[in-house]
Amino acid sequence: MSIEIEIPPEWEKFKYRGRTLRELLNMPMDELINLFPARARRSLRRGLTRAQVKLLAKIRKYRMQKEKGKKIIKTHVRDMIVLPEMVGLTIAVYNGKEFIPVRIVPEMIGHYLGEFSPTTKKVQHGEPGLKATRSSMYVSLK
Repeated sequence: MSIEIEIPPEWEKFKYRGRTLRELLNMPMDELINLFPARARRSLRRGLTRAQVKLLAKIRKYRMQKEKGKKIIKTHVRDMIVLPEMVGLTIAVYNGKEFIPVRIVPEMIGHYLGEFSPTTKKVQHGEPGLKATRSSMYVSLK
């Protein structure tokens, strides 16, 4: 299956395991799977889940449209492996609270969508009594 994607000049030099982006796009799925790391390879060989198939169908339908806008595809499927046909799209991945827009670039191929949408924030503790809980409001004078 050949997929036509406009490839910007900065992505022309990109190689994934010795293959250019154009070669990856024209490669059959069986050969592509053999290039991925073990976990992704095993996951894809077992087959895609219904949700993953639905997301892939949405992506392919979007690629087929002639009037391509800057539409963002929303998904809850964090365990979807980034495939070459997703490159160039913006996919909003749910992190449990909100959808985080993720622009798919060639370097993401073989990774999971969930890796680019963190589910937790870094905890920033303030001084006691400043934006703190009731119990930590009073600091001993020792």
